[in-house]
Amino acid sequence: MTNLTNSTDSTDLTTTVNAATTANTAGFVSGEIRLASRPVGEPTADTFELVRTDVPEPAEGEVVVRNTWMSVDPYMRGRMDDVPSYIPPFPLGAALEGSAVGVVVASRSDAVPVGATVSHFLGWREYAVLDAAAATVIDTDLAPAQAYLGALGTTGLTAYAALTEVAPVRQGDVVFVSAAAGAVGSVAGQLARKLGASKVIGSAGGPEKAKRLVTDFGYDAAIDYRAGSLEEQLDRAAPEGIDVYLDSVGGGHLRAAIGAMRTGGRIALVGAIGDYNATGAAVSPDNLFQAAAKELNLRGMLVSSYFHLFPEWIGRAAGWLADGTLRTEHTVVEGIDRAPAAFLGMMRGANTGKMLVRLDG
Repeated sequence: MTNLTNSTDSTDLTTTVNAATTANTAGFVSGEIRLASRPVGEPTADTFELVRTDVPEPAEGEVVVRNTWMSVDPYMRGRMDDVPSYIPPFPLGAALEGSAVGVVVASRSDAVPVGATVSHFLGWREYAVLDAAAATVIDTDLAPAQAYLGALGTTGLTAYAALTEVAPVRQGDVVFVSAAAGAVGSVAGQLARKLGASKVIGSAGGPEKAKRLVTDFGYDAAIDYRAGSLEEQLDRAAPEGIDVYLDSVGGGHLRAAIGAMRTGGRIALVGAIGDYNATGAAVSPDNLFQAAAKELNLRGMLVSSYFHLFPEWIGRAAGWLADGTLRTEHTVVEGIDRAPAAFLGMMRGANTGKMLVRLDG
């Protein structure tokens, strides 16, 4: 794995399409990762299979994209189970899906020409054939293409929506963020400060990650949840309590946050990665009555409900990336064949910042 610190300084690795490229995709072969079996508990390498397939020519209104970067994200674990949810499960034997960026190499759409760099939702493959309406042309002069999978993508938007709409930060608030060294958390801490927080506290696993919360990502205090009682560490970091909590972990983290909340506090329920691989009942906080007694607001969120904020967020975040006041990091794994390893590593906390897969095409 290679860590790329501060994506605004990273070389834009989007490959320029040869001028001779046409709508003819004859001979194109794409590697894609399919779901081979439904995992029980933690997925393994056998959960996935790599398949090579011919790339068809696009139909009217379609484009072919050579993916250059793809994302792996915690919510994908839920889609591997055949259970009802807010998003359909991945079918067995079919290529997985997820956010990706790439270059259009064939097009039968006037709206999305050959050579355009686009973002879309057909990752986990080297070439994607999709309706042009499902591809969003991105501005790589504004930021490198991979930034649209991180700070300028749903990762950054999640942090922004959580801290401005779901559990809005007010001037002088004390803010607590779990999974603070991850994709959302590493942005959220810096954003909370920009929104007026007086103190920002983050939780991460291990001393190195906890240290980097303070040195690299703008946190005032860091908790290593592996180093002792989470409740005791949070009490020391915020002896007068907290006002806002961004929850990506659930379980014990949510319990500790509820216990530390001041009256009228606000909690954004973004995820519960601590329970995603559970084979039994999920761990639930046993102190929910305190939420009533303290008149807390616990509100769930799906980032898809806040896509209308994308222009506003990109307009603000791109400037912060450019002037260096928003620092991001990518943990990069190379090649489509390593995408399952990237996903498994991300689920175990191997990444700092956003976990990405760079594709050779």
